[in-house]
Amino acid sequence: MTIRVIIVDDQAMVRAGFAALLAAQPDIDVVGDAADGRQGVELSRRAHPDVVLMDVRMPEMDGLEAARRLLDPPPGVVHRPKVLMLTTFDVDDYVYEALRAGASGFLLKDAPPADLIAAVRVVAAGEALLAPSVTRRLIADFAARPAPRRNRSVRLNGLTPRETEVLELIARGLSNQEIAARLVLAEQTVKTHIGRVLAKLSLRDRAQAVIFAYESGLVTPGE
Repeated sequence: MTIRVIIVDDQAMVRAGFAALLAAQPDIDVVGDAADGRQGVELSRRAHPDVVLMDVRMPEMDGLEAARRLLDPPPGVVHRPKVLMLTTFDVDDYVYEALRAGASGFLLKDAPPADLIAAVRVVAAGEALLAPSVTRRLIADFAARPAPRRNRSVRLNGLTPRETEVLELIARGLSNQEIAARLVLAEQTVKTHIGRVLAKLSLRDRAQAVIFAYESGLVTPGE
């Protein structure tokens, strides 16, 4: 199945370079590009892409607002693409807000070409582009500017003790393999637990699970 992609970036050379790279892949079809967030939202509503590559900082409408509009569309708009944020910064406040809004991850603009291609495929498959190493950077950022501790979310009450344990380990940056070793479980069992956690908490992916664990009070930076 071909992955339909649009590219939203205010730099024409970036759009052209990414389009040429992705269009050369047999399983990826670049169906359009836009120079700002507003145009990107309009194009997405017309073209129905599977994945939107979205720059963070743009004129007219930035990538964060555009991502919000795509991922929480008005009544009557059914299509919701996966959104992959593009940034020139390793840690970017806008990216955290985008993850909270439901973006599937972020990618540095200077990442190797193979990483961009892999990222599109990963996100199109419904996974979060948030490797454990990136998760650990998220955690480090939370620790550097801790928010006031909140009461534990009542949504956590719907999880079993094992599911709660798995969620905590995800938030601490462990991979599925590391969680399996820590809990003496098969890796497939860990994947099953993660799927149930996401379903019960109505979370899109691993990225949102990490943020939820911190914002719900399950995990506190520095613990």
